[in-house]
Amino acid sequence: MTRPSISTVVLLILLALTACAIVAAADSKPNELSDDEKKAGFKLLFDGTTTKGWHAIGKKEFPDKGWTVESGALKHAAKGGGGDIVTDEQYENFELTLEWNISPAGNSGIKYRVADVPGAAFGPEFQICDDAKNGDATKNNKHSAGAIYDLWVPLPTKVVKPAGEWQTARLLVQGNHVEHWMNGAKCAEYEFNSEEWKAAVATSKFKGNAKYAVPAKNFIALQDHGDEVSYRSIKIRELPAK
Repeated sequence: MTRPSISTVVLLILLALTACAIVAAADSKPNELSDDEKKAGFKLLFDGTTTKGWHAIGKKEFPDKGWTVESGALKHAAKGGGGDIVTDEQYENFELTLEWNISPAGNSGIKYRVADVPGAAFGPEFQICDDAKNGDATKNNKHSAGAIYDLWVPLPTKVVKPAGEWQTARLLVQGNHVEHWMNGAKCAEYEFNSEEWKAAVATSKFKGNAKYAVPAKNFIALQDHGDEVSYRSIKIRELPAK
């Protein structure tokens, strides 16, 4: 019997791996935890059908306009109003993952260490936007997707997709250490209260504000910036203090 060539074996292996990846992708559904995620301690912050776990910032109830649940996503309509929404629970050391989809030229953000008081959420921000068409992002890279808003430009390893496509975000906050990840690539990393942090804040619009990023245990917010944006598969696990 003739043995298959090495190149043929490699091709067969690649085809098998591709088939497995397609099956895995088909079995993966938004707003569900995998067995590995359950074992790691993740929980859903959005169940895909209700607004349970979220409320309008500074209020007890969920906004009666602007934000809706549509096609398995928390969606904010363009110029819909409603304001920022925050988690019902406070978090200090955590890993947050989610999927986001921004409209052309759109702008939004994931904020953390946010106080639940009336007004707009105030805290460090994982910027969410359309880099290609958003005027703020095209003028200032510190305002582009994945950046810590107005403090640091994203790392050159950043990966961002066009507006209208679902993208992933991962936010790691443990002790003073913070990482922003987007579409599987790290796009920001810093330490709260480091000399670099102090210098970045001192040259930002948050200069001199003693309430910025404190206290450490606070709420997580999704920003209403007046544009259409959707979020889904919002998952979090609490981590031990570092």
